[in-house]
Amino acid sequence: MSATTPQQLAELPRYVRDHSRWVIEIPVRILVIIVVALVLRAVLHRAIGRMVRPVRAGDVPRILRPFRERAENLSLLGSGLMSERRNQRAATIGSVLRSVTSFVILVIAVLTILSELSVNLAPFIAGTSIVGVALGFGAQTIVKDFLSGMFMMLEDQYGVGDVIDFEKATGTVEAVGLRTTRLRDINGTVWYVRNGEVVRVGNKSQGFAQVVLDVPIDASEDIDRASAAMLEVAQAMRADEAWAPVFLGEPEVQGVEQLTRTETVIRLVAKVRPLEQWRTARELRRRIRERLDRLSIDAHLDDAPSPPSG
Repeated sequence: MSATTPQQLAELPRYVRDHSRWVIEIPVRILVIIVVALVLRAVLHRAIGRMVRPVRAGDVPRILRPFRERAENLSLLGSGLMSERRNQRAATIGSVLRSVTSFVILVIAVLTILSELSVNLAPFIAGTSIVGVALGFGAQTIVKDFLSGMFMMLEDQYGVGDVIDFEKATGTVEAVGLRTTRLRDINGTVWYVRNGEVVRVGNKSQGFAQVVLDVPIDASEDIDRASAAMLEVAQAMRADEAWAPVFLGEPEVQGVEQLTRTETVIRLVAKVRPLEQWRTARELRRRIRERLDRLSIDAHLDDAPSPPSG
């Protein structure tokens, strides 16, 4: 291998001068584009991270303030599940925003660099569109799951601690993600439900719940006497200091729900706090049974059904 001659060294500055655009200008511009993209990405990710974290423990994260919150179950406030619900929701929305900003910055940086290299972008954009359509058809299930999860998060349809009914699975929500929701039923079984497969969901933890008791008594018994006894028991329970915070309204006997040759079914309804309906119904059944037995009213009360969550 021959050594570099002085003449070749003398020619080097002229080469650099003649090709300065490709040797100096374009590499410097590309480097600046990369640095600006990385700095912009870091700044935006840091800003999103600050929006995701609450200012103080228990506060609503700033990223959630523009969105409505449907968590009306007051029992979650003292258990720490409300904070967990908000944190998971904020973290998921923050993750989406970080991914979107990174993708947008990457695409803009790559297109700008290709433009600096005098690359014709038309075929590239057309090819990318074709690939995108192909990937969209192949991954439409995943895209559907993510879109459904994103709208579910933004609308706060349910969250950690809620008792929900997914038709095929019912239980307490343990984790919420963009693609799947994890819930545990009363038997301890963990269910993973894809968000895109959820056609409808029933949330039993929002607003209020209803205790509906259908009490069957013998067809020969006095209906007014039995109805008065049931209402008196429910009102006494509502006046009980231990149960007063559970009730959200006055209990009501709605009347005869069903008639047969052997029995008459009387319906009692009470509005209570979310997730309290099962416990309240069990206690009401016990007290009503005791009162009807003391009054020698023949009733056929079944055991209270178990709630669909632990």
